[in-house]
Amino acid sequence: MTTISIRRDDRATTVHRFPAEWEPQSGVMLTWPHAHGDWASVLDEADATFAAIAAVIARHEPVLITAYDEGHRARVQAALRKAEADMARVRVFLAPSNDVFVRDHGPLTVEAEGGVLLQDFAFNGWGRKYAHGDDDALTRALHSQGAFGATRLESTDFVLEGGSVESDGAGTLLVTASCLLSPARNPRHGAADIEAVLKERLGARRVLWLHHGYLAGDDTDGHIDTLARFCDPDTIAYCACPWPDDEHYQELKAMEEELRALSTATGAPYRLVPLPWPAAKLDATGERMPATYANFLIINGAVLVPLYNDRQDAEALRVIGTCFPGREIVGIPALTLIAQHGSLHCATMQLPRGVLPEKSTAA
Repeated sequence: MTTISIRRDDRATTVHRFPAEWEPQSGVMLTWPHAHGDWASVLDEADATFAAIAAVIARHEPVLITAYDEGHRARVQAALRKAEADMARVRVFLAPSNDVFVRDHGPLTVEAEGGVLLQDFAFNGWGRKYAHGDDDALTRALHSQGAFGATRLESTDFVLEGGSVESDGAGTLLVTASCLLSPARNPRHGAADIEAVLKERLGARRVLWLHHGYLAGDDTDGHIDTLARFCDPDTIAYCACPWPDDEHYQELKAMEEELRALSTATGAPYRLVPLPWPAAKLDATGERMPATYANFLIINGAVLVPLYNDRQDAEALRVIGTCFPGREIVGIPALTLIAQHGSLHCATMQLPRGVLPEKSTAA
């Protein structure tokens, strides 16, 4: 296997487990949109969307927000108060950022020797498509400010985005070949090398590869969190297109067949739950945007589901609700998010129990 550079003085810590998203959380991260990038022209709409997300999360757990600077912090706080967010559960830290999709530039949390550990993988703008220097440095900047308390941080030069890996919490990862084998990320690594890294850094015992799946408007090269999601160790919810004349039909049908061929760690077939398929959503230039109900976020006691002002929104809430009995199912308008090629899950990153300190001086 090609050597991976670890930007630490000590040796890499042994990793035991990558928790599933439905496990207890200490908070959720957001990187707030600002006027220094692609969100400048829709900043008011973006503020309202992010404030709605934060307000729902804060009903259940803390929210760790990254603002660009002091002036931006004041704008963020004003948006949160307008949305009636529980400010006692909001923690705002300052660091420059290129974009908002913290799922891909934030840390992945694992259980390791001595407690939880933040894995800070390299981020290169989804294969050098976009500016990314500030995003790549963001986790380290927050860690240096004490945003994660005493939680340890381990950084690596291996490129990996959080939206590209799905964990069942029991050692199985679901990934796509189109993303993880993209030559613009880790060009000297084949599938065997990448599996070795996932086992070393995320404690994976099994890596399940999907070779099909496609979402128009997605510039991540096929992140798994836009296509298929673990809902529990035995259940996968996935995008299913019912219309043969839709450009997605063949690829998603082939993905469905791949999912049917997979088995759980015990050898049983997965319970597969097809998600509704929204009508095409086009941006101002007529390009299709990546509308997907698979991009939901699981938090303590609730699931946040992206909505697209579509006739399938209500059905998406119902179907996802069947996958998470006992949790509140909350719809979040996400058209503003997909105009920038991401959705709800992309814009959030959960932090498992034990990461955030119970109290913080940040405001």
